[in-house]
Amino acid sequence: MKLTKVGRRTRIKARTRKRTFGTAERPRLAVYRSNKGISCQIINDSEGVTLVAASSNEKSFESTGNKVDQAKAVGQLLAERAKASNIESIVFDRSGYLYHGRIKSLAEGAREGGLKF
Repeated sequence: MKLTKVGRRTRIKARTRKRTFGTAERPRLAVYRSNKGISCQIINDSEGVTLVAASSNEKSFESTGNKVDQAKAVGQLLAERAKASNIESIVFDRSGYLYHGRIKSLAEGAREGGLKF
């Protein structure tokens, strides 16, 4: 049986989520990428609560440039909101996506904003 692109990503996501867990001290940064935008959340898995979120689809989000530039701006916006919530270090969950392009750009933007992972 041949796997589709989405099926392959789901399999990779399940494999990495077995080991990736966010706590109150080090919550998990989960990333979702669509064709039009990118969104991310910082999640405390022990309580099942989203602490901070940011997306390129927000009405208040202003960014010009290509999708890689927008992803970097979303990462910086998330880092600002995390700092306001006293979150310093996180665990990065790429959700089965390759660490390349928009995912890498979002992670670099979050690091520039002051998050440690």
